[in-house]
Amino acid sequence: GVKTTSLSPLEASQHSAVTEMKTSKPTRTTVASNNPCQKKTSSKDNNQYFTDVHGLPSIEKLVCSVEETPQPIATKIRGSIPEWIHGNLLRNGPGKFEFGNTQFNHWFDGMALLHQFRIEGGAVTYMSRFLNSDCYKANAENNRIVVSEFGTLAMPDPCKNFFQRFLSRFEVQKSTDNASVSFVQYKGDYYVSTETKFMHRIDPETLEAKGKVDWSTFVAVNGATAHPHTEPDGTTYNMGNSYTSKGASYNIIKVPPEKTNPDDTLEGATVICTIPCEEKTKPSYYHSFAMSENYVVFIEQPIKLDLLKIVTGKMRGKGISEGVYWDPKLQTVFHVINKHTGKLSPIKYYTNPLSTFHQINCYEENGFIIIDMCCSDDGKAINNFLLQNLRKSGDALDEVYNTICRIFPRRFVLPLIVGCDTPCGQNLNTRPASSATATKTGKNKVYCTHEDLHGDDLHEYGGLEFPQINYAMYNTHPYRYFYACGFRHLVGDSLIKMDLQDKRMKIWQQQGYYPSEPVFIASPNAVEEDDGVVLSVVITPNK
Repeated sequence: GVKTTSLSPLEASQHSAVTEMKTSKPTRTTVASNNPCQKKTSSKDNNQYFTDVHGLPSIEKLVCSVEETPQPIATKIRGSIPEWIHGNLLRNGPGKFEFGNTQFNHWFDGMALLHQFRIEGGAVTYMSRFLNSDCYKANAENNRIVVSEFGTLAMPDPCKNFFQRFLSRFEVQKSTDNASVSFVQYKGDYYVSTETKFMHRIDPETLEAKGKVDWSTFVAVNGATAHPHTEPDGTTYNMGNSYTSKGASYNIIKVPPEKTNPDDTLEGATVICTIPCEEKTKPSYYHSFAMSENYVVFIEQPIKLDLLKIVTGKMRGKGISEGVYWDPKLQTVFHVINKHTGKLSPIKYYTNPLSTFHQINCYEENGFIIIDMCCSDDGKAINNFLLQNLRKSGDALDEVYNTICRIFPRRFVLPLIVGCDTPCGQNLNTRPASSATATKTGKNKVYCTHEDLHGDDLHEYGGLEFPQINYAMYNTHPYRYFYACGFRHLVGDSLIKMDLQDKRMKIWQQQGYYPSEPVFIASPNAVEEDDGVVLSVVITPNK
């Protein structure tokens, strides 16, 4: 039920692709890529999650600054767009990487550029606007980077004398309000968000910022994720850290669905559960979390934040990224929180060290929580996306890609009923045709292994990330399909539709096209889960 169309803004060389995907059958033998640049890789190899790819095309133009397009421009349509698609596709991401002679170091650091693709009557207009954040204005006014970002430390004002520059290193770093990660919704309003305590309310028609919102004004957190979960009635859940003299904690936040007055933002938000960190000064980094109908599942992974290094970074001349590290000696822990009572389950579910940035879906069935997510067996990738790496070419670019562990979809099954009389040493996962295991190893401890949600053929496409489902109808419910980007490059270079019934894939891919996170839109009166279209903003940097 997926049609073929692509929408091309004339100036930006970006395409919002509504795609038709070819079928790829799962195999159980050595994977042979059709790409002559890629060597064969056996799924049985110990290093199956690393690659040996050669001849990757340059993507340097993907990470260069662009001009905003604040007035809508017409687009050229190839194919046809279903008449029932009506609205704005809103996207967000870095669009400016330098001010004056100073340059950002990391892809995450670029200034937020907001995009709008307005789809109406089979036609599309495009516009974009830089987020008028405080850090953007300060950088522009000074014509240099004056606000530190994840991978870039703002240097002291060269006009100050030596003593003033020395003292400035001891000043506390301010949180950036460069909300470049995603668009989110609270109480019907649109915001752009990052992972600090700041968001900006946005007019979706003009992309203009209507006000900055500080999470810490409403709840005791120092930041929040850019990936909240929303229930059908509009109630929204998120997570954020808090740092006190007792150490760091993880907090589950609940935001009510409605405003009490027109100017409301996060009024009424509450922390429903606080989870202490295993290591008080070294909390885990998390980009998102999972949510089922009755539970929030927080994955405490071995990507760690060294708070001492982070708070002393300016003094030492180091950016925040220097305090982020991977500790493979630690296991990954699943924490389960009841959404209605705020009670944290005493049962801890453990698995081998893994990193996860995005979960696919999470639901309850017959006394189990089924959680599907994109996983890697290595957590070092976050520091690989330096701009200098993305701008490499030839063998140097290939080396960066081949040293990043591939990401694959996995399913974990968490038994909800585990008591004193539950026997140790036997698999508690009684679901038919499920290869995932859950074994009680001690009081309130369950060790889990995963089921792969793919065939060996996914290796050919470099694994996948940025998963999306038919969220409105199937989030927190059993489902069959998800959509994602394949990663046979440092950025997504294909779109994948995965059928979990038989783990077969359909692929959309064109040479030199780099798609973004797919967005599924159901057809009017759709009956089947996959009756709809997939929208993706596709960049063609070398055209």
